[in-house]
Amino acid sequence: MKRSIHFLEYLYCHLLIVFLIGRVGFILNNRCVEQLSFADAASSCWRGFVEHDLMVAAFLLAIPWLVGLFALRHSGFRLRAWLTPYFIVMGILVAAIIVADAVMYEYWQFKLGMVVLSYAASPEGATNSVSLSYILIRVAAFLLLALWTIVPCILLTPKTLPTGKTERLWMRNISIIWTFLLVSGVLWMRQGDVYTSKPHPTQLANHAAVNPVYAFVKSIRLTKNYDKRYNLLSEEDRSDLFKGLYPEFSDDVQDSLLNTLRPDILVVFIEGFGSRFVKELGGLPDVSPGLSNLIPQSIFWENYYSNSFRTDRGTVSAFSGWLSYADVGLMRQAELHSSLPSLAQSLAKEGYETSYLYGGAMTNMGKRKYLEDMKFANLYDDTTFSNEEKSGCWGVNDSTTLQKACKLISKWEDGHHFLVAQTLSSHEPWDVPYHRLDDEILNAFAYTDYSLACMIDSLKLLPQWENLLVIMIPDHGFLYKQSYKDPGFFKAPMLWTGGAIKEPRRMEVLMNQSDIPATLLSQLGIQHEEYIWSRNVLSKNYTYPFVYCNYPAGILFADSTGTSIYDLDGEAVMMEEPNDGGLRIMRAKAILQTSYDQLEQMH
Repeated sequence: MKRSIHFLEYLYCHLLIVFLIGRVGFILNNRCVEQLSFADAASSCWRGFVEHDLMVAAFLLAIPWLVGLFALRHSGFRLRAWLTPYFIVMGILVAAIIVADAVMYEYWQFKLGMVVLSYAASPEGATNSVSLSYILIRVAAFLLLALWTIVPCILLTPKTLPTGKTERLWMRNISIIWTFLLVSGVLWMRQGDVYTSKPHPTQLANHAAVNPVYAFVKSIRLTKNYDKRYNLLSEEDRSDLFKGLYPEFSDDVQDSLLNTLRPDILVVFIEGFGSRFVKELGGLPDVSPGLSNLIPQSIFWENYYSNSFRTDRGTVSAFSGWLSYADVGLMRQAELHSSLPSLAQSLAKEGYETSYLYGGAMTNMGKRKYLEDMKFANLYDDTTFSNEEKSGCWGVNDSTTLQKACKLISKWEDGHHFLVAQTLSSHEPWDVPYHRLDDEILNAFAYTDYSLACMIDSLKLLPQWENLLVIMIPDHGFLYKQSYKDPGFFKAPMLWTGGAIKEPRRMEVLMNQSDIPATLLSQLGIQHEEYIWSRNVLSKNYTYPFVYCNYPAGILFADSTGTSIYDLDGEAVMMEEPNDGGLRIMRAKAILQTSYDQLEQMH
């Protein structure tokens, strides 16, 4: 009888153990990201226990507490029967969040949030990235943790509660404690800080300390008003800081790079190929010798930065000249496509035939709908290839896809043509028909590099080469033994080559992926005033070069004075080199806030 009246205390301790198991699993599963010492791991467990777990466990037991109060006043109330459905639902959700957080962190390196649901809606992205055994092991871990959470909760809950005076007195005392926990938890969580009060210099240690259930709930947006999501500055400060960052449209071209006004254009959109894999950008040697050989023959942009961290975001930035958002993917927001400018449409109005080639399925993340709405006239996906050519986990390997691009170009005759060819082999699970490097990840990127070099060799043999502008850009970077504290994740190679360029050059100007449409259209003498976030970086009006990048947990801002990275979840500076008194971060906040104001207007 005494045990039954203390069931809430037992459940409370049980949930704290569940969170401890999840935290230890998080640290162990992500040793490939960062190795924590025993002291750092223990510190993370303690900080998470004190500042998150105690509150989260109390909130999860609020319903059993209320139902227990009701049971004390109704003799014979079947407490366990009524609470069992709640424990099942709670256990499944808690286990799913804990396991998904530990698994996805290896790839994303930020805490699990609502942003994951947009990717979960396209499960082929996850299933193509990993092996069947990998999925089965993680599913087994989820099922075991769910059972470990649910079964003890059910067994520790008594079938009925005694309804005597002593029991009611005990319940009144425990109610005071529970009320204190819940009220203090509400007040504390209003601060908006996902991290604990004393951040550790190691990012993984901080993220390990964060209760994943707490982080996930904090990411839920209760309002659809986008302009309210990131009110980081007063309206006056935002306006002052934002002024002049994105100069108004100007059709002047300070520097002409092309020898013809209307070249045919091939854009190679390269999967995940950040500066980490390019020696000339401070990356690893011997991964991309093909690009290294092409650089002296090309216009090489040394300070080019991708806008975001995923392909869907990068696609919109590159082909609509739009900024990326921390928690919104515009590719899937079909109702907003009509508000976006389109590079394909701008070129089509000037007589260009527009095409998009991708060796995988165009169903992922609403890609086909976006490309159709952006007025790409011809779409070629994996259905364009034979079954024998579909040898990769994602579809057609890069060498086959890029040679297909060469064949399409070889058929170009009259008129002007614009083709985008998107690669996919430099992606998990790194299964490529190429074996030069021992590291499977580096080898996959080396294969893409090899495929690019072969494509250029094939194009040079075509008569279309003389009037061809080839633009090579990545969609985003890839976190290979680095974190978002490294600006090298966003920094990327961009090459312009082909017979249409005047001469090989190295361009030092700072620019974003979203600046491509305005810069390219200016070179072609085409108006681009509708691209409000895209800057012609070769214009005389581009007097303050800078780059702005983001991902769901942070923002980056770099200019001639240095680079700053700010963590939106922890509301903390992650990197500031050199110190500028916080001005770069303030400007990044102004851009972030203004971009969400613009998004609200689009709705």
